[in-house]
Amino acid sequence: MTNFKKLLISSMAIAMVFVLVGCGGVSEEQMAELEALRVEVKSLEKEVNDMKAEKASLEREIAEKTAKLNQCAKDKAETEKNLETMGQ
Repeated sequence: MTNFKKLLISSMAIAMVFVLVGCGGVSEEQMAELEALRVEVKSLEKEVNDMKAEKASLEREIAEKTAKLNQCAKDKAETEKNLETMGQ
């Protein structure tokens, strides 16, 4: 099945080349536009990856602060309990 897919994709690529050649090909301007779009896509993909990394970092920071907050609440409850027992 994989060989069939490779053959199909290769055939489609060859067919596209024939269509482009038959239609006069692609102009240099179109190739420049295509290259500009490729550069923009790479830039946007990098930006997305950077933002995902930043999101992960922020989520870790939130988790750490939440854990500290939970520990503080636990310590507070324990302190209040100890104060009650000392007051009696």
